[in-house]
Amino acid sequence: MGKYYITEVKTNKDIKQWLDFPARLYKNDPHYVKPLDDEIEAIFDKSKNKLFRHGDAIRFILKDKDGNVIGRIAAFYDEKTSNTYSKEENGQPTGGCGFFDCINDQEAADMLFDAAKQWNIEHGQEAMDGPINFGDRDYFWGCLYDGFTDPVYNMPYNFPYYNQLFENYGFKIFFKQLTYRRLFSLDGIDPILHEKAKRFYGNPSYSFEILDKRNIDKYADDFLIIYNKAWGSIPGSTKLTRQHAIGLLNSLKPIIDPRLMHFAYHIDENGNKEPIGFFLLMIDLNQIYKGLNGKMNLINKLRVFWRVKVSKVCDRAISLVFGIVPEHRGKGLEAGLVCSLESQHIKKRFKYKELQLNWIGDFNPPMMKIAESAGATVYKTHITYRYLFDRNKTFTRAKLQKNR
Repeated sequence: MGKYYITEVKTNKDIKQWLDFPARLYKNDPHYVKPLDDEIEAIFDKSKNKLFRHGDAIRFILKDKDGNVIGRIAAFYDEKTSNTYSKEENGQPTGGCGFFDCINDQEAADMLFDAAKQWNIEHGQEAMDGPINFGDRDYFWGCLYDGFTDPVYNMPYNFPYYNQLFENYGFKIFFKQLTYRRLFSLDGIDPILHEKAKRFYGNPSYSFEILDKRNIDKYADDFLIIYNKAWGSIPGSTKLTRQHAIGLLNSLKPIIDPRLMHFAYHIDENGNKEPIGFFLLMIDLNQIYKGLNGKMNLINKLRVFWRVKVSKVCDRAISLVFGIVPEHRGKGLEAGLVCSLESQHIKKRFKYKELQLNWIGDFNPPMMKIAESAGATVYKTHITYRYLFDRNKTFTRAKLQKNR
């Protein structure tokens, strides 16, 4: 037997070892927050993750000669996303790897990357992105490169040496994901943003609303229309169904703060309202989940209840998604949405002190400009890497996208 050996995750014992390894690796890191095991397992549950309809996934664990787990990884592909990348200029079928955790040892990391690469090759892929999620981009996506502070909900946290492990193997930067941060205050908003917002406030053709939890299905329908127009055609994103949209908002309902959920509408001459944009935020659940070790047992449920209802520990808001339908871009509508949020935080009993706008790709300069106009500055940087299996093929970074 060599120094290390790798095995596929098959048994319940394997799953437990795969899930528990990060907590042991980061046990002395005060910033680490372990994601909930149930949320991670749902990604690899064929009955819960629709990407299994057109794709597949596998998990590996790496052990030393004494049987101690020293690394883990998952590999996966989704035919729709893979085919989308194939159609791009200099493109190719592209799978993925993610949920990578490893000791600071290049040999160990290479064995994990090799396993993910070989599996993707066997499933017709010619490249792999990583570390990414087998699902939506706003979950567990990217390798933290700068800003090693407390992670927000569903954004990856890792040791600084991870970037070197990826790059030494041959991964190259496909795109960067920026997290912008600002403190809630009356200062910081660009005056130009206020001027743009004035075009909409008082204009009978436009209106802005915060979500009403009593009419969740209506806002789910509005969310569906905007999301599919704004994001549905982007590689790595998939169009939502009404069932998915309603399920998503209903799942968030217990933690939704309507003051953080903003919608924009265009009103025609007959008074009909067309949903055209949203700026949706949520409380940072990591402030609630910290110290739970990824388990939602009875004791931890009581802790969550205490933190939410009594201690009110959560004072950080984070972005869920921002989008404007194509036909209303370039008009300054983003200013109206930002100022709609501003109108809430100047009111009494607005408990949030900090806003983090995470997952703003460096391929989206207009969205970066919006964040900066809102008084936010870059706080963290994550990197999505790509590895081409043909080492002689020309590498191309992600293309610039129009503002969403």
